[in-house]
Amino acid sequence: MERGAGDRTGSALFAGFRALGLFSTDIPHVVRFSALKRRFYVTTCVGKSFHTYDVQKLSLVAVSNSLPQDICCMAADGRLVFAAYGNVFSAFARNKEVVHTFKGHKAEIHLLQPFGDHIISVDTDSILIIWHIYLEEEYLQLTFDKSVFKISAILHPSTYLNKILLGSEQGSLQLWNVKSNKLLYTFQGWKMGVTALQQAPAVDVVAVGLMSGQVIIHNIKFDETLMKFHQDWGPITSISFRTDGHPIMAAGSPCGHIGLWDLEDKKLINQMRNAHSTAIAGLTFLHREPLLVTNGADNALRIWIFDGPTGEGRLLRFRMGHSAPLTKIRYYGQNGQQIISASQDGTLQSFSTIHEKFNKSLGHGLINKKRVKRKGLQNAMSVRLPPITKFAAEEARESDWDSIIACHQGKLSCSTWNYQRSTIGSYFLKPRELKKDDITATAVDITSCGNFAVIGLSSGTVDVYNMQSGIHRGSFGEDQAHKGSVRGVAVDGLNQLTITTGSEGLLKFWNFKNKILIHSMSLDSPPNMMLLHRDSGILGLALDDFTISVLDIETRKIVREFSGHQGQINDLAFSPDGRWLITASMDCSVRTWDLPSGCLIDSFLLDSAPLNVTMSPTGDFLATSHVDHLGIYLWSNISLYSVVSLRPLPTDYIPSVVMLPGTCQTQDVELSEETVEPSDEMIEYDSPEQLNEQLVTLSLLPESRWKNLLNLDVIKKKNKPKEPPKVPKSAPFFIPTVPGLVPRYAAPEQNNDPHQSKVVNLGILAQKSDFCLKLEEGLVNNKYEAALNLLKELGPSGIETELQSLSPDCGGSVEVMQSFLKMIEMMLDRKRDFELAQAYLALFLKLHLKMLPSEPVLLEEMTKLSSQVEENWIHLQSLFNQSICILNYIKSALL
Repeated sequence: MERGAGDRTGSALFAGFRALGLFSTDIPHVVRFSALKRRFYVTTCVGKSFHTYDVQKLSLVAVSNSLPQDICCMAADGRLVFAAYGNVFSAFARNKEVVHTFKGHKAEIHLLQPFGDHIISVDTDSILIIWHIYLEEEYLQLTFDKSVFKISAILHPSTYLNKILLGSEQGSLQLWNVKSNKLLYTFQGWKMGVTALQQAPAVDVVAVGLMSGQVIIHNIKFDETLMKFHQDWGPITSISFRTDGHPIMAAGSPCGHIGLWDLEDKKLINQMRNAHSTAIAGLTFLHREPLLVTNGADNALRIWIFDGPTGEGRLLRFRMGHSAPLTKIRYYGQNGQQIISASQDGTLQSFSTIHEKFNKSLGHGLINKKRVKRKGLQNAMSVRLPPITKFAAEEARESDWDSIIACHQGKLSCSTWNYQRSTIGSYFLKPRELKKDDITATAVDITSCGNFAVIGLSSGTVDVYNMQSGIHRGSFGEDQAHKGSVRGVAVDGLNQLTITTGSEGLLKFWNFKNKILIHSMSLDSPPNMMLLHRDSGILGLALDDFTISVLDIETRKIVREFSGHQGQINDLAFSPDGRWLITASMDCSVRTWDLPSGCLIDSFLLDSAPLNVTMSPTGDFLATSHVDHLGIYLWSNISLYSVVSLRPLPTDYIPSVVMLPGTCQTQDVELSEETVEPSDEMIEYDSPEQLNEQLVTLSLLPESRWKNLLNLDVIKKKNKPKEPPKVPKSAPFFIPTVPGLVPRYAAPEQNNDPHQSKVVNLGILAQKSDFCLKLEEGLVNNKYEAALNLLKELGPSGIETELQSLSPDCGGSVEVMQSFLKMIEMMLDRKRDFELAQAYLALFLKLHLKMLPSEPVLLEEMTKLSSQVEENWIHLQSLFNQSICILNYIKSALL
């Protein structure tokens, strides 16, 4: 696939961090008792992973690593948790990591039953396999005919060694000995599909839940029915018995009610109506405690305690999120630790990004709280407000009065909410004169001071209300602000300007105080939504033609226009510094636009279309919500903790699909070799030695190598030792090194000739240096790079020695001196190592100034060199003067 920019995968700016607000699905929970810690633990499934809670405080103990697919079935024994996904299931140790994986089923697994050192799994094709857990091998496989006996429930009856009881959708039950692989007995059943099997506290007695809503208490030893119960709420979803001395059985139903039966009096003693808003997925009485654990697909885990005289359970502890998809999410406050979310279930909740114990629910919106208090919760459903579609929150005065205002689906009045008290507020804000049913509130905003709420209606009216008193403080425009429905309202940070936009395609700027229209401008297309970044005065507009316009509210001009989305833009978010605009669209993409450069810098796709995006005020996380998802998904901002390439993406860039983050903070995913290497990190830029031939380029050598060349005699005098160095008594062992600026180890001398003469050869002393030899070569081939590189490696003293040895008196020659001057010419001509050329030439002149005029060849070279140096310097001088003038003007001018 062509990806254009660096073949990167996923997002360069955002990495999946974790999901918030997920607590339970329609998979039944599992309760375990830890003998070591003497505590009960409950495990609930949340998509691809599971959570383990301590029942005592319902605090989160562990989050498992993610599985490749959603979990479809769970079970547990004393040591391991088993979770099935598709036709595979895995065993987890320490509630976290996978230690065993079992593959062999062809169809999806829907039942798991631990059985000592073995585990039994049943798939939807009614193939039953018994596995040895630690060997991960099949022990036994049983195949049943789906048309005759499709397994729907499994139970290991207490004290029945090596035996399992199977229930079928056809209604019959079978008792098998799995060690001898024999069918021991077939129970005819009650001509209704079996949905649940549960061991009663009494030996040989089993409770059988049926599709008809019946619960049969049956003795499997004598095949006798002891008692029957019936509930009118549909099939039995789960059954549990109290074991703390009260003979009570609880049965769950698909509509969220729980029935409680007294087994001694054989009658229904209580009903727990609406224990969950969806079907009861699982219910379990804790062993020898009056506590009932329930969970359901409404994303709730609840613990009920039976301590009242009537025998009805009251809610003791719970963990719950939204039970329906979210409609809007926004960060609340400036610390980036709370996210307020509204949902189609009608509730407003606050989720903490730090810890679940800080989560809170602001509850359902109620039309009349006093009436509900007077008549009880049974009538609460009729007075509940419809779901919140949009809300605005401001924490400035949250301790004084309501800090949230929300508009509801199909409602004219907007409700206020108090975040600190976690309840619906005191007022319903709506114009008094409007009585029409078809007008609804469509846009809201709260001023940064928290005193005023601005509400736009579908009729085009925009009203201002006082948050403290709820009093109407006026409207924008004579009759209405817009001819069409109001699509967005915003107030700037100083309460000077109000910006409104309507479906007729107009954007209007109003004076906030006197409500007078300042400016009106037409847009290319009707706007879908609007967002103002108050700190920078940048206004983002998502238009109906899937483009985005960005305005500066000071100049009231469009400063950026972005296009590229293929579907309706659902939400906008600015980064805290106002540099990025992040957009979420129905084309399933989240895009990040860089406002200063006007470019698309990041884009990634998701499996589910993002409905909302909001950026943390501290810039560390991006939060998203999605179609048909109950959670809030956090994405960490990679640019905060690593170098990110923010190059513009090409027009043909095809974003790749990114998985939504799980509830586990660190995803243990094995990366392929290709993706391990950072594919889109900053490209190492190797600067060329010279950017342009016309530019003067300095060397990369430190100043100490060339700056003090003229003052070496002064430095040597200063550094002259006062007394000769003392020889140490016993010299330590050391590795010999070659003298020089870059320390190098000396190669060991190979003395092959044992009879070598010890007389010093004086001819060696008169040998020319490498530098001289290279200069001589330069005269012939006109190449001086080698000689220059030798000089660059030397320190100041070495350079002085080499230049001193160029004169005929010290073993050099006039030709070598001429070659040196040609080398300086070459350096000035190429304009590279400019400062070195000046320093070397200055030292050369200082050392040989007396003999230079006496040599005509050298004098001629010097004349050429002089004009070249002067020319270069005049050019630089003019540039310096120009820069100094501009700087002085900027410093002194009254701008």
